Amino acid sequence: MSRLFRSFLSGLLLFSGLAGIPLAAEDSSEEVFRFPLSPAVLSRYREINQILSAHPLVKGNFTQKKTLNRLKRSLESGGTFIIDAERGMVWETRRPFPSIMAVGRDYLIQWSPGGRKTKLDARGNETFLRLAETISAVFSGNTEKLLDSFDNYFIEADGSWTVGLVPGEKNLRSFARRIILRGDSVIRQITLYEQNGDTVHYELSGHFFPEALDPHEIAFFSL
Repeated sequence: MSRLFRSFLSGLLLFSGLAGIPLAAEDSSEEVFRFPLSPAVLSRYREINQILSAHPLVKGNFTQKKTLNRLKRSLESGGTFIIDAERGMVWETRRPFPSIMAVGRDYLIQWSPGGRKTKLDARGNETFLRLAETISAVFSGNTEKLLDSFDNYFIEADGSWTVGLVPGEKNLRSFARRIILRGDSVIRQITLYEQNGDTVHYELSGHFFPEALDPHEIAFFSL
């Protein structure tokens, strides 16, 4: 299962196809960072990681909003996603412009509206791979990896939880100052705070768990 969130975060880091809209900055509470992970809740933290690793195939809808700090503007897009433990991740953007991006273990395939595919090799980008590898521990149930690579923060109330991650490694800090994940039995929101002051916020909804991909979906991962 360790490939699952590796591919997911890879898609978050490289996703494109946004349209500029003057919007207010994302109002994401950072309250979780007042609650460092303690021994009293560590067993519950491990349990949540195991819950998130239970589904090898997840589909749903996404909206993405990137707030550009210097310009005081936000960029917004939306569509559907696929997370496949074996193959990787697919973002199918439906607004504002149609596009498809598939992210494998060490590659990216971009589909243009005309059907043309472009494959990029990500193995030369150490920051990309290191951050993706580390955060994959969320879906693999590898709590020790999270504890080794991040300062962990955690709160839970009314059936929902919030996890805060502060990168401890230089490669990771070069991209993200902080990461916040919110959810219950699935991840519902992800907020990335970049070093340049920009913020990327994701809302995930309509999760469902089919047994297999259809042939059309499998083709997303192949040139």
